[in-house]
Amino acid sequence: MTVYKDVKSQAKTTEISRLTLVKYSGLTGLIWLIFCLSAQAAQDLRIAIKKGVSAVQIGSSTPAIVRDAGGRAIGNLAPLDGFTVKPRGSGVNLNQWNSSHLIIEPKDDGVVWIGDRWYRGKVRVIRQGKGVTALNLVDVEQYLYSVVGAEAYPTWPQEALKSQAVVARTYALYKASRASNRYYDLDTTTNTQVYKGLETEFVTTHDAVKATLGQVLTYKGKVILSAFHSSSGGHTENVEDVWSSPLPYLRGVVDYDQLAPVFQWNRTFSAWEMGRLIGGVGAVRSLIPEKITPHGRIITMKIVGSRGSRNITDDELRKALKLKSTLFTISNNRGTFTIQGRGYGHGIGLSQWGSHYLATQGIPYYQILSHYYKDAQLTTLN
Repeated sequence: MTVYKDVKSQAKTTEISRLTLVKYSGLTGLIWLIFCLSAQAAQDLRIAIKKGVSAVQIGSSTPAIVRDAGGRAIGNLAPLDGFTVKPRGSGVNLNQWNSSHLIIEPKDDGVVWIGDRWYRGKVRVIRQGKGVTALNLVDVEQYLYSVVGAEAYPTWPQEALKSQAVVARTYALYKASRASNRYYDLDTTTNTQVYKGLETEFVTTHDAVKATLGQVLTYKGKVILSAFHSSSGGHTENVEDVWSSPLPYLRGVVDYDQLAPVFQWNRTFSAWEMGRLIGGVGAVRSLIPEKITPHGRIITMKIVGSRGSRNITDDELRKALKLKSTLFTISNNRGTFTIQGRGYGHGIGLSQWGSHYLATQGIPYYQILSHYYKDAQLTTLN
């Protein structure tokens, strides 16, 4: 199968940045930052593109080297052609090559094909369970070219895109330093950060990443959990009110997202439809908030129905009813429930639509970041 997309129009060259400390005050923080990031500097981010699939298509825009688990070159792949990697024994197979995992490394600044998209960097394919998992090994700055374009609109003002670049870089390094999965640091979904390879790279996202090269947010020498969301609905949340532990830099602040297309929204359900989506209660008779945040976001809800009642968490409620957020009020008109909500996402950290508005008002990105992340410092790594 031939792998075909317009590689020449999408592929762009970039410098591969090595992360070393340029500026930070505080000896303890300095030691911690060097220790955590020096290891990351020596290797790429590991992004899970396909997880546990029966087979995955890979390719390269240029001739590529095939390496085995020991890093030894064992073969070459022709450019612009598709190859299938599948499980074999306790490892993986590609053509005549078998190993516990295989690495495909393009030559001459080539890009790689994984599944259905082009990506910068290399491919590592490993055995996971009964299937194979394909990882994109990519430099953090090259990774950000795509993430900024996937998480924000490339037509947004540069100061908003710069804010997103710093936040995404910080989040990626935070997750990489605490990776709970032995195989990868992040995936491609909203569970971590949206990543679509060359498809979401633009001149504006390149400019934003390069303008903030190596910049991350830190608190007392440590890279922070730079949570972000689309729109808070007027006010962000203290992290402990929505999640678990308090963090001094994730405090609720006034948002500037009133012009966001998701600032206000509503959904309507019949009693039986809502009961079917939630499950286990029959036709819904009432919804009673059990725990809410100081700004009105629902954390737990009691659902009372014709066949019983149950408590449901905010995540379960959003997923079941496909709600943009849990900042809402409910009205019941003779068995028809109307949910009137505000914002999109968990409401913690940077509001993307808030940063967009501030950028249109001429506020520079570092001031936008200092508004949403209290007492966090902008630290430059090079």
